[in-house]
Amino acid sequence: MLLDVNNLPDYARGAAILGAGGGGSTQVGLLAALQAVEELGPVEVIPVDAVPDDELVLPVAGLGSPDITLEKIGNPEQGRWLRAMIERETGRPVHAMMASEVGGNNALLPVMWAAHAGLPLVDADGMGRAYPEMQMISMHLAGIPATPTALVDERGHSMMFRDMDAHWLERVARAVAVAFGGFACTSDHILTGAQARTATVLGSVSKAIRIGEVISSARHDRIGGVLRHLDGRVLINGKVSDVYRRTVDGFVRGSVLIDGIREDKGRLVRVEIQNENLVVMEDGEILASVPDIITLLDAQTSDVIFTELLRYGQRVSLLVLPSPDIWRSPRGLELVGPRAFGYDFDYEPIGSTGGTTAAEETR
Repeated sequence: MLLDVNNLPDYARGAAILGAGGGGSTQVGLLAALQAVEELGPVEVIPVDAVPDDELVLPVAGLGSPDITLEKIGNPEQGRWLRAMIERETGRPVHAMMASEVGGNNALLPVMWAAHAGLPLVDADGMGRAYPEMQMISMHLAGIPATPTALVDERGHSMMFRDMDAHWLERVARAVAVAFGGFACTSDHILTGAQARTATVLGSVSKAIRIGEVISSARHDRIGGVLRHLDGRVLINGKVSDVYRRTVDGFVRGSVLIDGIREDKGRLVRVEIQNENLVVMEDGEILASVPDIITLLDAQTSDVIFTELLRYGQRVSLLVLPSPDIWRSPRGLELVGPRAFGYDFDYEPIGSTGGTTAAEETR
């Protein structure tokens, strides 16, 4: 399979859905990826089985606050710099790149970088969505070392991290990204082809493309199409009545209030944010939480509204979609469940928390 100018827009739409409001807005990333494949040719997407056991896979992503990316333009050479740093550190060539997370702009940066590096992109990622912290990745769950890790900004300022576990890496690398201006690009949890077959979320790129195709092919009821395809629910249709958001320690943190409209008139829902949408609450009741994918869509265009783009007055539909199974396991929930973010309640899968099903939404 190839990623080219024809299917990149669908890939971007699907990645936006899977981003849970995070991963960064796909607008600039899509333009950069389109320019890269137009100038350098399509990017080959390969299954993990096509990577030889001992060859290196390079997971890559942006690190920092999505707010910053609205003003801080990246450099298409950052992927090549990351590759060179890891190859020097390990003494081994990189066989393929992989998105660390398939959500938002972090799904598109690897396409641009793979095109510039002349490398294929593995049809997998480390999350199956987007999460805000570096240890919240399937490779960490599988015991893959977090380091060596390469970090580089758009000017070529770089840093190599060694002999750190994933939790310490998150603290130190994020502090460096803040010093670099709030955002940098990273490659961590380097793995082999053999490890990638058991330590990643498989088929992520293909899944994002299929979601985008569902959206682009629907003449009417795009939201219903997404719900049916992903077995999701609408929690509320409403209007954004308040947004509290600030950038702290390299994260976008805050909350958004949604006043119900039409059949949801009289309801008030709050969404808690840390780069991604984490928790949905109503009258003290938890309607949805991580690891399930909580996504806000523009009610008129069905486009995803990323956390850094939330504004007063937007008409929205709040969706919740099931997370990859890996994150519903006891060890997965310990890493990315509500308590991992400081909340004092346990995760309940969607289906037990109310909301409108796809069938009900389309009646």
